[in-house]
Amino acid sequence: MKLSALLNGVETRCAFEDVEIERVTHKDKEAEKNTLFVCIDGNRCDGHTMAKNALERGAAAVVTERDLKIDRQIIVDDTRSAMSAIAANFYGNPARSLKLIGVTGTNGKTSTAFFIKGIMDALNVKCGIIGTVKNNSGAGDEQSSLTTPEPMELQRLFKKMADSGCEYCVMEVSSQALSQKRVAGLRFAAAALTNITGDHLDYHGTFENYTDAKLELFKMADKAVVNIDDETAKSVLKRIECPAVTVSAVSDSAEYTARNIELKGDGVKYLFVGTDCIERISVGIPGRFTVYNSLIAAAALKELGFDIGKTAQAAKLLTPVKGRAEKVSVPADISVIIDYAHTPDGLENILSCVREFTKGRVITVFGCGGDRDRKKRPLMGRIAGELSDVAVVTTDNPRSENPLLIINDILCGMEKSSARLAVIENRRQAIEYALKKAKPGDTVLLAGKGHEDYQIIGSQKIHFDEREIVKEFYEIR
Repeated sequence: MKLSALLNGVETRCAFEDVEIERVTHKDKEAEKNTLFVCIDGNRCDGHTMAKNALERGAAAVVTERDLKIDRQIIVDDTRSAMSAIAANFYGNPARSLKLIGVTGTNGKTSTAFFIKGIMDALNVKCGIIGTVKNNSGAGDEQSSLTTPEPMELQRLFKKMADSGCEYCVMEVSSQALSQKRVAGLRFAAAALTNITGDHLDYHGTFENYTDAKLELFKMADKAVVNIDDETAKSVLKRIECPAVTVSAVSDSAEYTARNIELKGDGVKYLFVGTDCIERISVGIPGRFTVYNSLIAAAALKELGFDIGKTAQAAKLLTPVKGRAEKVSVPADISVIIDYAHTPDGLENILSCVREFTKGRVITVFGCGGDRDRKKRPLMGRIAGELSDVAVVTTDNPRSENPLLIINDILCGMEKSSARLAVIENRRQAIEYALKKAKPGDTVLLAGKGHEDYQIIGSQKIHFDEREIVKEFYEIR
């Protein structure tokens, strides 16, 4: 593809030779002949410092935000926005043939997105998905490395979806992706906001910055669906410029409400009530969060023109998402639940859900990630200590931090804990301890890892699948 075609719609501040380009990258080690290298100023390094190296490795041209005094440079105002446009041009702007549905929020993004796709699948509407657990282009599942991929990967997925005949794509849109303009230039037929609570403050710095990043999605959307039961909803709605509808499980003031809610150990039921409709929705996944996630999904589909009666029928077929209130089958009279809860709000939600159906004790195994927001550690400790009967504090992904220092941060919030407390640094041993202690009627909650099948300790990514660990525990007993 000619360089001029790649830069279509990108405002440049200098002339350039219209060479042939076969590859686009922001990683200097991937630069070679006929490569366009885009300088991205990232968290760990500034790509502008790698521009000369990229040229030495054979790059045909370099896109930069400033004059680097080098050959074959193309100066633009914002390389992140330029990267998104270039990636779209490289793959032929495939998103234009898809109806995009974006889901953002601190908790519930994954389940809400999968519920939308699950309902579409049941209705024989071809829909791709992009998110934390996996990607599916309509031609099969692919492993996911980021909640919202970098532009080149994102556009590659869009291209596969378009080629496989997808009509829709539902995607989780993270605050970091919005801040880094990975979705710049896209247009969403609908965008949903599940909630906003504190997370990723290690990256965004403040809750205000985090909120600002989330709201960028609604500048790209034709319609918005907002959960007004969230504490931030009132202020958020004032800032959303596109037409917005609201959902609620407690207030009749919303356009769509969940009434007569039934919460049981095997699922939820409620009446989906709108201005022109009323349907009973039943989802075989327990927890009040399932009410919210399915309510938002149903409302978004209703706004996109889907028949709510058919949506309600399809919702009966929904199954748990991997690592989200996922029940693991064990040869014992206990329940083992794996959940991705890694924020205070998320941990409180899953523990409240587990409390609703547990006849015996709740035994919680959890930790907190290293190199991430430290402020949430004592908060999660307090919640686990209040809502568990036994709390086993262990590691999550410690990364470059000392695991014991992370654990100490958690313990600061557990000084008044009513739960029996155990501290076991090794997560495998912590899980085995919890399973040994479990008695008939108890629930063991493994919180924090969810769908992940690895641990990051130091700079090493080690295979670690909690399902396998639970299975092995019972095999050797």
